[in-house]
Amino acid sequence: MHRIFQAFLSATVIALAVSATPVRASQDLLIGGGSVTGVYYQVALHVCNLINKHSDGKYNCVGRPALGSVFNINAVNRGLLDFGVAQSDRNFQAYKGTADWEGNPVTGLRSVFSMHPETVLVVTRKDSGIKMVSDLKGKRVNIGNPGSGQRGNAEDVLKIYGIDKDKDMQSEGLQQHDASRALVDRKIDAFFYTVGNPSAAIEEPANSTDITLVPVNSKGIKEFISDKPFYVMTAIKPGTYKGVDKPVETFAVKATVVASAEASEQMIYDVTKIIFENIDELRASHAAFKNLEPQEMLGGLSAPLHPGAAKYYKERGWKLPSTL
Repeated sequence: MHRIFQAFLSATVIALAVSATPVRASQDLLIGGGSVTGVYYQVALHVCNLINKHSDGKYNCVGRPALGSVFNINAVNRGLLDFGVAQSDRNFQAYKGTADWEGNPVTGLRSVFSMHPETVLVVTRKDSGIKMVSDLKGKRVNIGNPGSGQRGNAEDVLKIYGIDKDKDMQSEGLQQHDASRALVDRKIDAFFYTVGNPSAAIEEPANSTDITLVPVNSKGIKEFISDKPFYVMTAIKPGTYKGVDKPVETFAVKATVVASAEASEQMIYDVTKIIFENIDELRASHAAFKNLEPQEMLGGLSAPLHPGAAKYYKERGWKLPSTL
């Protein structure tokens, strides 16, 4: 009986000691992506997966669908998101106080790392009669939902080609998963989309109808990007999508992950380290990420670098970008 009591007492002491040990609470992190069929959402999901897997319980990260670059930058600035995925051109505009941020610069925006290049695409059905951007006149065209980076790119392209989005065509503001379906259902004739390739938002309509990618490569486009380091000319390779059997030239931006200057240096350092020290897992998580190269992920950063990210890059001996 005495031995039983001693055993009970020992177990009680151990239980009390364990219960008295403070449990470290995970820090919640929220990353805003884009449309559920787009690559931004995949960035948010897979970056969070790596953080949750490799932070030893220090962080609990959730990747969420969101409305795109403009929304994400504003949400980061207001403290509603810890990280946002945004186009490099939109970061530049936000920090400088131009375009959607005219007169209201987001001076607290900070770059963490960049991801894949994103091409500015015009996707149409083969039977639409649209062979070039100028053929969009008189058509029903999705230019992207308000708050998305693609809408800004679409408006730039249309302006360069002399097309008034309000007078010369019927413009739609659908989110991308709705636009992809609308193209197949013949509710629109074409859509603009700025995206990493391959993208399910283009693969899905390509598997349901015959599509064409329209070149976006006029002299005006090349002049437009010539003095903007966050843009490059590129081409979609044949075979990237069903029905695309020759290169299609266009221009591209970089997808980037941004945070607020108010975010802690330690948290940003931890996240940056996790991503770069598990880069093979990130590459394998989505086709758009398979060619990621660590030092190239410091390119296209058009807002100042966050000190937490800079600390990690310095430890690796990498040259820091001369951002702004």
